[in-house]
Amino acid sequence: MGNVLVFFSHERMCRQIGALCGWNRDECRRQLMDSGLQWNYERGLLTCAQMRDALSELSGRSISLAALDRATADIFIENTSMLPVLARLKANGQRLVLLSNTSVSHVRYVEKHFDVLNEFDDRILSCEVGAIKPEARIYEAALEAIHCDPGECFYTDDIAAYIEKGREYGLDAEIFTQTAVLKEHLHDRQITGF
Repeated sequence: MGNVLVFFSHERMCRQIGALCGWNRDECRRQLMDSGLQWNYERGLLTCAQMRDALSELSGRSISLAALDRATADIFIENTSMLPVLARLKANGQRLVLLSNTSVSHVRYVEKHFDVLNEFDDRILSCEVGAIKPEARIYEAALEAIHCDPGECFYTDDIAAYIEKGREYGLDAEIFTQTAVLKEHLHDRQITGF
């Protein structure tokens, strides 16, 4: 989802959460990301309320759930160039499965503000399967959801390590850099309309 369907900014998230916690951006990055707290949130090991409680304890500040939800999730911009690509794939009868490292608050925000997730037949979300890319469990869940042999499934992602892991599972995978390049990858695979 991130940096393919929607662009996001961890920088903005750290600034916004830092403002709630009384931390500068770098301190927020240390407390949130370097510590692994954010990744456990994206694994679904922490609920939204537990994440709020952890940040309140670390910062010594009372943080409202609504304020944290906004600070955590108001970091996305829709990649509108992907909307016609998804529509074309669906019109061609392609099964679309989303594989994403994400949190509950991120998914809710994207669903509320954008249409980009509407075309997907299934979603494999880290916060629901208890694992983040490139951990094995999330790829295993994706293989269960694709309903085809791995080599028949085209997978794209913006992080090279995730692509390499997908290839280890037999997926036909290419790094996502921009929509125009993705269209070339689809054309090369003789997918109609690209």
